[in-house]
Amino acid sequence: MSKMKLYDFPKAPNPRRVKIFAHEKNIELELVNCDIANREHKTPEFIKKNPSGKIPVLELDNGECISESVAICRYLEYLKPEPNLFGSSAYEIAVIESRNRHIEFELWTQIGISWVNGSIVGSLGLFDQIPDAKVASDKNVMSFYQRLDHEFNSNHFVAGERFTIADITLISAIDFASEMVELKPEEDLKNLHRWRNEVSSRPSMKIE
Repeated sequence: MSKMKLYDFPKAPNPRRVKIFAHEKNIELELVNCDIANREHKTPEFIKKNPSGKIPVLELDNGECISESVAICRYLEYLKPEPNLFGSSAYEIAVIESRNRHIEFELWTQIGISWVNGSIVGSLGLFDQIPDAKVASDKNVMSFYQRLDHEFNSNHFVAGERFTIADITLISAIDFASEMVELKPEEDLKNLHRWRNEVSSRPSMKIE
């Protein structure tokens, strides 16, 4: 049976979330490079796969497609329930979902603003940048790092005492922010760095 196809681009953070998740599940995916630098994700052919014109997209054997990182991961979890990464009880499912959404809406959005208004995107000339927006989002990112450091004083992982989708979301965000947006966590955030070092040692994290 052929592998499911994942439309991917090296170092893109959202496809990386799916690749990490799939590795944790021991699910093999066929990676299909979608060159976002050359706007391949905006072609009519790709828009048929995802009307939003974004990666990742998971294409099934029958040609049906699923977009959005968490939606794809939920599909993979349904196919292979263990190891469980979304929660096993009603309460745990809700807590993991809420923590994942905190990271997406309160950290990822701010990293995105800094990215769009930063030097790499600026060099492409695709957007009218807003420098003041980047100043504010940079500050918000660093503030969220401080919040995480406080939370990791009592929680071993993002959503409690075990590794979940929320940790995948956070490590993808911090790695991208550190490498591509010049937003590394301050060195004195010892709890955050403890978590990052531990999670980064997992075999699935070697994926780019």
